[in-house]
Amino acid sequence: MKDSFYNIVKGTFLVNDDSLKNWRFILFLSVLALIMIASSHTADKKVHKISRLSKDVKELKSEYVDIRMKLMQTKMESEVIAAMAKRGLQPSVTPPQKIKIVKLKE
Repeated sequence: MKDSFYNIVKGTFLVNDDSLKNWRFILFLSVLALIMIASSHTADKKVHKISRLSKDVKELKSEYVDIRMKLMQTKMESEVIAAMAKRGLQPSVTPPQKIKIVKLKE
């Protein structure tokens, strides 16, 4: 047990005759570590993008509510009458009349 620990610390397992399988394993572990690091970076990017997009959605929703409220106020009859009064138009005093179109039989 003591000898195998010293062999690992000294690195003699990398220069022995059968060290090719050890190098393959080390290379395999290195590739796995690089894949894991890349995967974690892409996951972090996605998390940041999701948080940025959710913040944008909240801002757009609040902007939508504000614009909708302004639209509802401008569509009110009193607002329309006030805006038309500035242009010199007044609401009609007489009610509108229906126009009936009668088709003649041929």
